[in-house]
Amino acid sequence: MKLTGSDIILECLLEQGVDTVFGYPGGAVLNIYDSIYKYRDRIKHIITAHEQNACHAADGYSRTTGKTGVVIATSGPGATNLTTGIATAYMDSIPLVAITGNVATSLLGLDSFQEVDICGITMPITKHNFIVKDITKLADTIREAFYIANVGRKGPVLIDIPKDITAAMCEYERKEPKKVVFKNPDNLDEQIKIAAKLINDSERPFIYAGGGVVSCDATDEFSEFVRKVNAPVSLSLMGQCAFDNTNELYTGMLGMHGTKSSSLALSECDLFIVLGSRFSDRVLCNPNTFAKGKKIIHIEIDPAEIGKNVTPTHTVCGDIKYILKMLNSSVGHLDHSKWLNQVFEWKKQYPLTMSYIDNENEVLPSDVIETLDRLTDGSAIITTEVGQHQMWAAQFYNFKNKRQFASSGGLGTMGYGLGAAMGAKVSNPDKKVINIAGDGSFYMNMAELSSLKKHNIPVVELVFSNSVLGMVRQWQRLFYNKHFSETNIERPTDFMMLAKAFGIKGITISQKCDIEPGLKEALSCNEPCLVNVVINKDHNVLPMVPAGADVSDPIMQIDITD
Repeated sequence: MKLTGSDIILECLLEQGVDTVFGYPGGAVLNIYDSIYKYRDRIKHIITAHEQNACHAADGYSRTTGKTGVVIATSGPGATNLTTGIATAYMDSIPLVAITGNVATSLLGLDSFQEVDICGITMPITKHNFIVKDITKLADTIREAFYIANVGRKGPVLIDIPKDITAAMCEYERKEPKKVVFKNPDNLDEQIKIAAKLINDSERPFIYAGGGVVSCDATDEFSEFVRKVNAPVSLSLMGQCAFDNTNELYTGMLGMHGTKSSSLALSECDLFIVLGSRFSDRVLCNPNTFAKGKKIIHIEIDPAEIGKNVTPTHTVCGDIKYILKMLNSSVGHLDHSKWLNQVFEWKKQYPLTMSYIDNENEVLPSDVIETLDRLTDGSAIITTEVGQHQMWAAQFYNFKNKRQFASSGGLGTMGYGLGAAMGAKVSNPDKKVINIAGDGSFYMNMAELSSLKKHNIPVVELVFSNSVLGMVRQWQRLFYNKHFSETNIERPTDFMMLAKAFGIKGITISQKCDIEPGLKEALSCNEPCLVNVVINKDHNVLPMVPAGADVSDPIMQIDITD
């Protein structure tokens, strides 16, 4: 049958199982939005207040479902507003398809109104991008974009479509989506065999998992692997949902804001088993001393990451889900009770705690997040912005299930979380969704409270308000002679009046006795809710390894006297 290009786009999205798209209309995508109107009973569209947050919403949708997120924006500034969201997804390997409009093909290259070379701009932050100048290639381009976004190491793909292509007519024939199959290297089974022997022979193994375990849906296989190896486990920020945080084998994060018990486990292990992690600088701290002298097995899907930051003893490059299945059939039920007893002792000796600064009725961030964890039974979907609150969420919320955490790890995007929470709630309507923010990040995206109200998306926006850019201020205290340059934001905004202006519920938590009733009210109200949590500006994220220091030597206490 013959369809317009814009109708072909919608039909191809339906082919791929897309049920929701996020975006913002404009001149170059008017034809697409006309088709969205016609297909509105089959594909839901969520408009945000800003294109960047539409991209973050598609990202949050993807992270919490495993599906491919889809975002649509117009040409020029609409397209460029997507770039931070695309880069966020790229750094964290999130499958995303961004569809942008452009001026008609006859106007390309003429500096036409709202024309921009979005393919050139996004080339470094996409797995691949396309500009479609031939209507006959439109459908197959969209299909290929979804395939590329999901095969191997996942990531975002952009399709730029000139306006005349969306208006043109072309024959369309429905096709089944191309099956995503990753071709493992020919010598993979031999690599697995060697890894299994190293694991079976180890006396003090330490397991570390990153976002790759979550991305390839290998959390069940990973849990079985941990049970069989019977070893302590640490997770990266992106790997938070890879393993039940309440399991006694879990030692907390590793790296700049990791636990002392994890750093000691790394220092004393005889085999470091790493799965789906790229050894970012926030984990390594000092690459010259990190895991020095240890045997390291690096299991990773992307060959470009192997040996890039750390030189492993042995590598297994391929699909992690397949590799874990093979390892689970090759590794015996190992007994490391002596080693584990030592690790358990470290966990008791170095617990994650926070101290009062002014009085015992003040609000501690740890108390808020631990109460939230208890009230939601550790099963809520948590999104975050970037800063101190992000680390507190990872430290004190006990994630139990896969795909219940969405945070910008690689790019560190302030303003990410509220959009991501919208995408998460739309795709998981039966789950509680809470975005944990700092007031610095909240000022970047607070307009999206209007989107929550417009679409009646019952997200809890929990803002830790300390009137400072907390993480930057923490660094200024430690390394810049307490020169708190431009980190005291101190904007006189009444958050409760702001909530009222946006038409949503507002709750303030300013004392310890407010924490439980305030959170209970927010979680039960079944409508968008802003929770303003007033905390002392001098609370810090600890432990903290200074840049360039060894991961085993974290700062455990900070003098807060000015």
